[in-house]
Amino acid sequence: MASLKLNGIDKVYPSGVTALYNINLETTDREFLVVMGGEKSGKSTLLRVIAGLEDASGGEILIDGKDMTEADPKDRELAMVFSSSTLSPTMTVYDNMGFGLKLRKAPRTLIDQRVKAAANILGLTDVLYRKPKVLTAAQKQRTAIGRAIVREPKLYLLDEPLSGLDDKLRAELLNVIINLQARMEGSFVYSTKNLSEALTIGTRILILKNGFIQQIDTPSNLYDYPANAYVAFYIGSPTINFINNAKIIKTDEGYFAEEGNIKLALPENIVKRFENIDEYANAEKTVIVGIRPEDAEVGGEIAATVAAVDGEYAEVTADGHSVKIKSDGKISKGAETKIKFDLSRLYLFDGETRLTLLARDEGYIKTGHADADFKPLTFKEEEELKEKLTPKKHDKKRK
Repeated sequence: MASLKLNGIDKVYPSGVTALYNINLETTDREFLVVMGGEKSGKSTLLRVIAGLEDASGGEILIDGKDMTEADPKDRELAMVFSSSTLSPTMTVYDNMGFGLKLRKAPRTLIDQRVKAAANILGLTDVLYRKPKVLTAAQKQRTAIGRAIVREPKLYLLDEPLSGLDDKLRAELLNVIINLQARMEGSFVYSTKNLSEALTIGTRILILKNGFIQQIDTPSNLYDYPANAYVAFYIGSPTINFINNAKIIKTDEGYFAEEGNIKLALPENIVKRFENIDEYANAEKTVIVGIRPEDAEVGGEIAATVAAVDGEYAEVTADGHSVKIKSDGKISKGAETKIKFDLSRLYLFDGETRLTLLARDEGYIKTGHADADFKPLTFKEEEELKEKLTPKKHDKKRK
C-alpha cells in the first residue's frame, strides 16, 4: 500500500513570495494524480516540497501515514523524474538506472535483476551499456524513468517528464508511463501543463493557480461540474466560451440569461440546479455564461459573422462576443450566419466570485475523497490573499 496526504502545506520563499497556500490532498494506493496549472502555478514547487528537495513553510506531509515533513529526501521512499534529463554522462544506462540502489548498498544480484527487468519494460535492453551522449531524447528520458522504478518506491513524482519532446516522442513515452503505472505498486503524482496528457492518464486532476487549489476531481467531473470559471476554462479544448456581465431575467415565459441582444432561455435542468436563482432574477447581480464550443453550432436564431474557420471549429462574432462553434464545413470567413447553443449544457458562474452557480446533480459521480467537496476561494478572496502575502516593495529614499 502507498498513500500521500498533505495537510495545510504552505511554501513561502525567503523573498516573501508565497508559492503554495494551504494545500490539502490525499491519494490512495495505485492512484494516478495529475497536478495541472500554468506557469508559476506551483506545480513543480509542490512536487519538490513532497520530495523534500524544498522545505515546506507550514503543514504536514504524510507518506503511508508516517510524518515525513522533516525527513531527508532519501528517507521518503519516493522517486522523482524531472522534465530534463539528470543522467550522469560518465555512467552507462545500466549504471545510471542502478545508481540509487547502489547508494543504498543493495546486493549486486538485486540491482542486476531490477535494472534488467526495468530495461525490458522500457525498451532499453539494447542500449544498457551505452552512455547518455549516444542516446536519443526518448531513450534518455526512459532511462531517467527506469532509474526511478528500479527502487520500487511507494511514491513516484514526475515533474513535466515529457516537456520539450516532440508530439511523436511525447505520445510514445506517455504510453510507456501508462503501462508502467498499471504494472507498478505505489501512487503516481504527475505535473503537466498539457491538457491532453492530464486527461489521458489522470484518475484525478488537481488544478492549481498561483499556488491556490482550484479543484481536485476526476477529469469528467472537472469538465461537467467545474467549481469556478477558471476550472471551466482550463479543462477543455478548444477553451470554453464566456459571455460576461449577463443578467438573469424572469418573465412569464421563464428564466433567461441576457447580455445585449443575446437572450438564452434557461431550460428546466439548469433552473433546477440554480439553487438561489431568485437572488439573481431581475436583480443587479451579473453572471458569467459558459458555453463549450462542442455545444455550439450553426443554425438557430443568434446572428453572427464568421471571423475564422480552423478545421472542425469556427470562430464567430455575435453581438460583440467572440464565440467558437462547431463548423458545418460550409461556412467561410466573412460570411453571415446563425448559431445556436445546447442550452441544457450551459455553465453559470457568479460575475463577482466566479464560483459556479449550479449544484451537482445525479450525473456527478463522487470519488469518496474528502477533497471532492473542496470549495475554492472566491476571486476577490484569492486576490486579497495574494496582495496580503506578496512582499511590498518600498521605494528607497534618495540621499
